[in-house]
Amino acid sequence: MLVGVDVGGTKVAVGLVNAQGQIIATQRRPMSASGDAASGLNSVTSAIDALFAENPRVRETVRAIGICAPGPLDPFTGVVVNPPNLKCWRNFPLGAEVSQRYGVPVKVDNDGNAAALAEFLWGAGRGFETVFYACIGTGIGSGIIFDGRIYHGRTGAAVEGGHVSIDYRGPVCGCGKRGCIEILAAGPAIARRAQSKLAAEPGRASTLRELAPNDPTAVTSEMVGKANAAGDALAKEVLLETIELLAFWLANVVDFLEPDVMIIGGGVAAMLHPFFGVLEDRIAFHCVNSRSREIPLRPAHYGADSGIAGGAALCNDLA
Repeated sequence: MLVGVDVGGTKVAVGLVNAQGQIIATQRRPMSASGDAASGLNSVTSAIDALFAENPRVRETVRAIGICAPGPLDPFTGVVVNPPNLKCWRNFPLGAEVSQRYGVPVKVDNDGNAAALAEFLWGAGRGFETVFYACIGTGIGSGIIFDGRIYHGRTGAAVEGGHVSIDYRGPVCGCGKRGCIEILAAGPAIARRAQSKLAAEPGRASTLRELAPNDPTAVTSEMVGKANAAGDALAKEVLLETIELLAFWLANVVDFLEPDVMIIGGGVAAMLHPFFGVLEDRIAFHCVNSRSREIPLRPAHYGADSGIAGGAALCNDLA
């Protein structure tokens, strides 16, 4: 049995994962992200302790703990460097601290890398050698698997796919660059496009006006997905524009990497799933690679629990 830990800006989710990638039990605790380093560590250990308290018989079967944490981090040393949304940790040896407490090996990596490995081992990437994974939610993360291993690059900072720019004159991303796919196609960008359309066409009927009455700025990406599911034309336009931006980005991935499979996960990906056929067509349109259609585009197997599965996947070779 392995323990997967998903550390976010507001919560810590942990789970017991077996050798087949099945999540057997889970626990969640709030994350103390803005306190001191010890408070942040306590958020993690209290979640793990609660998991063990509910499942005392499996405590001795746990062989390792894998942790998904926001970057920047060093996956080779388990040190969390300086994540913007986890101000509690600066050059914090998270892996060593957790390993010392529980007496088992601990691995630490970012969520895109870990989720890619989980999909490769147990999910939509099984049977493929080169896997490109993208998680589209509040931000956009990514990971690449080569020959069964995460591609980290020289220092562990590789594959920041969300911060690949597709428009050097575009809006400024949170990373400081212009036109990153994250600032253009993640959840907040979808909400902003919907808000702009509602403001620009005040007489146009839309389900979104009912979901956010009298305040277009209150529209969220979740509302856009809900309105599209109800047949709303404006919401569909917004999502098709998002598809076009993602297609341009993924076509670059195909031309540069030519993976065996591309896997899309995250909350935004779920609402975009009905448009995957359109996305495949638009990727092919933007590609130089004439055989791009041979690369399957698949929804991720793991949904909200991708961080837990990813954490466990980091330690699969230790099970």
